[in-house]
Amino acid sequence: MPLHRGPDAPDERPVSVNPFYGLANPAAGMTEAPPKHRLPDAPMPPSTAHQLVRDELMLDGNSRLNLATFVTTWMEPQAGILMAECRDKNMIDKDEYPRTAELERRCVAMLADLWNAPDPAAAVGCSTTGSSEACMLAGMALKRRWARRNADRYPGARPNLVMGINVQVCWDKFCTFWEVEARQVPMEGDRFHLDPRAAAELCDENTIGVVGVLGSTFDGSYEPVAELCAALDALQERTGLDVPVHVDGASGGMIAPFLDEDLVWDFRLPRVASINTSGHKYGLVYPGVGWALWRDAEALPEELVFRVNYLGGDMPTFALNFSRPGAQVVAQYYTFLRLGREGYRAVQQSTRDVARSVADRVAALGDFRLLTRGDELPVFAFTTAEDVTAYDVFDVSRRLRERGWLVPAYTFPANREDLSVLRVVCRNGFSADLADLFVEDLTRLLPELRRQPGPLTRDRAAATGFHH
Repeated sequence: MPLHRGPDAPDERPVSVNPFYGLANPAAGMTEAPPKHRLPDAPMPPSTAHQLVRDELMLDGNSRLNLATFVTTWMEPQAGILMAECRDKNMIDKDEYPRTAELERRCVAMLADLWNAPDPAAAVGCSTTGSSEACMLAGMALKRRWARRNADRYPGARPNLVMGINVQVCWDKFCTFWEVEARQVPMEGDRFHLDPRAAAELCDENTIGVVGVLGSTFDGSYEPVAELCAALDALQERTGLDVPVHVDGASGGMIAPFLDEDLVWDFRLPRVASINTSGHKYGLVYPGVGWALWRDAEALPEELVFRVNYLGGDMPTFALNFSRPGAQVVAQYYTFLRLGREGYRAVQQSTRDVARSVADRVAALGDFRLLTRGDELPVFAFTTAEDVTAYDVFDVSRRLRERGWLVPAYTFPANREDLSVLRVVCRNGFSADLADLFVEDLTRLLPELRRQPGPLTRDRAAATGFHH
């Protein structure tokens, strides 16, 4: 969550209220409007509070037109009803809400089966508020396992975690918060994610694990998890170092099992100790749910697990957060039940088809060069062609926003800071019809962009819309 401060300067101008919202006197709302940055002295009618909040939120972007976010922006009305009925249930209260806890357990079991755990009954897992918390938990387990193996050297030795520089920012946070050295493999040429050999070369006796990303947020490409495990197998043969792998499947963990069944990336690889995914991304649930699973109980150190009384018994829990609503977990179980394997396959295939179609049509415009085509994650990245000098990707992003489309433009990290791209994330709800409208709007903008004397962006750091 971002950190917020108070206002930079005093602003006691009250919020304006429509006169019609006065209870008895239509003018009352104009004289009794509440302040912005301190609590009002008195309560107000619910209709007035509703109008104030709703009017301000009108200025937010339309989530259905947000092609920057991976997060689900559409669910069926029935799911919304279930979520409304469960939003007052606290997930942490297992004994008060035993059926909600049971649905969570079933979801973990379904994911263990989906990800080919050797013994789904032995796999352990939990729901989280999203992949960021799930990654934190997985990282904690990796560090604790390493510390236990190196009890004679730790805390004197400093642990490290190896990953590509393209990882989601939560991994940088983990390393900072838990005092782990981040060893990152940079991008090189047309390789925009981790290289297995380079990752293995960064490992030593203090490496707690290597993170493989099944679906990079930068371009939608899968990292080669099987090749990474093979490189670490070879490292162990040479040096004796046994380095586990965590797969960050925030998005791909709910794509590959349905569309890329022959791709080996999950618990079929013995070196994969844990996997996370976002239920609220391609798990097709509104924001607020993620999942973390470990191959077996040995992969999750017992000392990290807390025990709570549950129906007179003992329930193990592992979480950073405490109170949170049960609504998203219930919605995840509803979606698993509603779609099944064939339903998920149909939804994800439709999304990938849209991504490929839009990517092909963007390439056909002639002004752009594709980096990816949406054939792994339903995501593609593209940049301006070499002969385009009148505008840049930041100009395109800004102009698309005028039409309501939110498309991030951003610069790649080391060693490709020279490359700036646009990225389009296709999700369920971004239909073929909406895709047609998007391509039409992009096409309509090009003649005017081509007439510019040059790119209008002065500060690329300020222009970028990429923060996730």
